[in-house]
Amino acid sequence: MPPTSSAPPSTERRPGPLGRLGLGALARPRTTALIWVLLVVGLGLFAPRVEAELSGAGWQADGSESVAVRTLAEDHFGGNASSALQIVVHSEDGTLTDGAGAEIVADVIATLEDEKRLAGVVPPTPGATLSEDGRTAIVMAGAGVDTNEMVRVADDLKDELRSLSRDGVTVDPTGSSQLWSDFNEANLDAMLKSEMVSWPVTLAILVLAFGALVAAGLPLLLTLAGLVASAGSLVLINELVPVSIWAMNFAMMFALALGIDYALFLVVRYRAARMGTGRSVPEAIAEMMDTAGKAVLLSGVTVLVSLSAVMLVPSPSFRSMAGGIMLSVVFILGATLTLLPLVLAKLDHRINKLALPWVRTGEHRSPRFAAWGERLWRRPWTYGTAALLALVLLALPLIGLKTAMPSIKVLPEDASARIGYDLVQKAFGEGAPGALQIVAAAADADTVASTLAADPGVAMSMPAQVGEETDLVMVQAIPTVDPSDPALAETVDRLRDALPHDALVGGAAVENLDLKSQLDASTPLVLGVILALGFLLLLFALQAPLISLLGTVASLLSTAAAFGVARLVFQEGYGAGLLGFESQGFLDAWAPVFFFAMIFAIAMDYTVFLLASAKEHFERSGDPHEAMVGSLAHSGRVIFAAGAVMVAVFFTFALSGPLPPKEMGVILGIAVLLDAFLVRLVLLPVLLRLTGDAAWWCPAWLRKVLPTITFAHD
Repeated sequence: MPPTSSAPPSTERRPGPLGRLGLGALARPRTTALIWVLLVVGLGLFAPRVEAELSGAGWQADGSESVAVRTLAEDHFGGNASSALQIVVHSEDGTLTDGAGAEIVADVIATLEDEKRLAGVVPPTPGATLSEDGRTAIVMAGAGVDTNEMVRVADDLKDELRSLSRDGVTVDPTGSSQLWSDFNEANLDAMLKSEMVSWPVTLAILVLAFGALVAAGLPLLLTLAGLVASAGSLVLINELVPVSIWAMNFAMMFALALGIDYALFLVVRYRAARMGTGRSVPEAIAEMMDTAGKAVLLSGVTVLVSLSAVMLVPSPSFRSMAGGIMLSVVFILGATLTLLPLVLAKLDHRINKLALPWVRTGEHRSPRFAAWGERLWRRPWTYGTAALLALVLLALPLIGLKTAMPSIKVLPEDASARIGYDLVQKAFGEGAPGALQIVAAAADADTVASTLAADPGVAMSMPAQVGEETDLVMVQAIPTVDPSDPALAETVDRLRDALPHDALVGGAAVENLDLKSQLDASTPLVLGVILALGFLLLLFALQAPLISLLGTVASLLSTAAAFGVARLVFQEGYGAGLLGFESQGFLDAWAPVFFFAMIFAIAMDYTVFLLASAKEHFERSGDPHEAMVGSLAHSGRVIFAAGAVMVAVFFTFALSGPLPPKEMGVILGIAVLLDAFLVRLVLLPVLLRLTGDAAWWCPAWLRKVLPTITFAHD
């Protein structure tokens, strides 16, 4: 069937489902307001506990060997698991076997023994956890609770243990649980600093975008309501299923970014209908909801679907992070589609109070973006080629991207876990902080010992520890390399091949390796599912196969370019001094799959806004020129302002705190910058220009399958 330029005729019609939803909120203002007050206040009572209740643990590959080893260690080996605490006592002057050093070691042991959540305390052992010079010792405290609670144990004990330092003897807790405790503390400080910067910057951009202070405050109020409800919900969910603290961090960023996007899109449309064309309040609300509200709903569903694909990764941390973001999106969507119409109706013309003098509040069609659209229409190849070339050049470094699990460098240099880590390496060897744990049948103990002795990647191994109420033994081995060295993975692979068939290899470092392997295996599936679902949702909304496909593919360009820049910054170290971090020589392994989902969700957010507006204009006119230019004239300013807000929010997180939030801020900030300003405001309109009528063509058989969705409101 050839392309057609005829559009469905415009007819008077009553409000659609979303229009009726908005009018329903107006008809029952007290009920709507009461529901949101109860939600925000009720869940808000739990919100202050979010930082204390949620932990950073859960970074593991469920079903892996290393997780099985940790479970066995907790059950049968006195809690000598990867989550156990390691208290490093170091003397600058004398030994720790007498005098003040011996007293401090005894105080450390007594403090640990008083903690009921610890399974057992193992004093320093000569030749194993007491250095040859006697100046560095490790007191082991077994894990008596799960990994999430062990992070809280580390929180509770850290200050008390470090306060035992005196007379040239220092006490520094380290180990996996302490690492997460220190990271959470540094991350919280960074988030608070970022919020202090991002909120004023965001408000300033919103004032410029809305042209009025009162209107600019609406998105922030809605976002705050969504954030409070999300935080309280996460605390309650944590009572049933452990939730990572990262879930709240990401939820906060997404709630702020999307809440502003959605409110901006709706408020601009309401003001155009109410102050621009003089419609009554109910008519303006209905028009706003049936046009911009429909685009917002489809955008939110796209975000939810994109993030749901992350649930395919069998890791508690990933699932809770994705779940946290999805929860915040649900609350933001709910507030945008029910509470915002009520607030707009009640404020009405007062939303324009404290307006900037040059702003025309009823203006929906931007003359500047209309002129930009006309320029793109006249010279599509020039601008399209320039945008495409810029994106491809930025994406080229992606070819050499390396990934690995985070190293100790993600912590500040003064963090207890990092200080203890460095002391252990100096006293016991490069690989000492990443001890391997091998669990095998007692009958295979000699075979395990000989296999470890023969492997070039193992520096030394400890005597076998006999398990309680089991015929298993545990052997700990010190590798020759740092836990973040890629050579450790080769050692683990060799051992798993050479050890007896039933032997299991684990340890904190191996848990990271197993998670990376799981991420490498899951990434193609997750990315494929995200792309497929994104295309299907666009097809469902636009009912135009060609532009739905092009819109989906275009989203890959900004993503690839963002990761190309990420390689230069975080792997090669360009700008490390400016951003205040120490390059690890790789990108964190979880970044590709998780950030891809986030970037794609944001990119599709803008895609829906632009193409929904284009579809609305095409439905009215049947003219590809009006569809392209009109979409930029009516949505370009919103996309520009929303993109500026997102870039500001994300980049503020790149300026402070540990390395992972910096990666998040830079990658997401670059992705939004490129996607909003190059892809959505240049490349996608050019594709609309070049495809013309064909962009909106749909075969008859597909049109029969798809439900009828229109964006025009007459």
